[in-house]
Order: sequence, then structure tokens, then C-alpha cells
Amino acid sequence: MSLWSILAAPLLAGNDLRSMTPTIHDILTNREVIAVDQDKEGKQGRRISKSGDQEIWSRNLAGNAQAVALFNRAPAATNHLKVGRSSLTSAPTYVRDLWSHTDVTPTIAEFSANRAPHGVVLLRVAH
Repeated sequence: MSLWSILAAPLLAGNDLRSMTPTIHDILTNREVIAVDQDKEGKQGRRISKSGDQEIWSRNLAGNAQAVALFNRAPAATNHLKVGRSSLTSAPTYVRDLWSHTDVTPTIAEFSANRAPHGVVLLRVAH
């Protein structure tokens, strides 16, 4: 769903909505992630970095903000996912992790995250 929101694609759920688990329900109804997908700028994101099984995708949003997704496509956990200044349009004033619903202390240098195998961090970054 993170990549779906970065790409501004329509959400198509192929499951029976009447019998989905609470976990699937929480994923499909995450308002913060849906807001990224439905951002009024309507601009599609793109991959801005790939190093082995690690990828960073970014999308410009309305209000001088960005959505940044850090993907770990590896079968092992990693703490080497980093977003640096080259990935951001300017120094962040506000960073929010959209899956954990937590604010992250912004730094000018970089943001790094631990991710589970095949995990993702989706951030909303305000400038």
C-alpha cells in the first residue's frame, strides 16, 4: 500500500471486505497513507535511489511536503535505510511515520530506519 500511495494509484482490494482481519482492515483504512495517495497535487512519485535490496521512493505533495518510502526488499532485517539531503527537496521541519502514526525528530543530515524483511517506512516530510 505504501508504493500504491507513492504512485498515486487507485486502491483495489481483492479480499472479502466482510471477513478481513483487523490487521488488513487497519492497513486498508490508514487515513494518513490514503491522504498521500489522494494528495491534491496529483503528481506520481518515482524511485530516487536503489542499492541492492534497498530502495527509496519519493513523491511531491501539496503544501511543500514530500512522501518518502524506504523499502527493504531483502529477506533479512536492515538498519541501513537512510534518507539523506539528496533525497529531500529541502531540510525538513516536520517528519511523520505514517504506519506507526508517530512524529520523527527531523535532522538535516539524514533519517535512518530499521526495517523488517520486506518491510517499508513511509514518511510525510514537511519543509
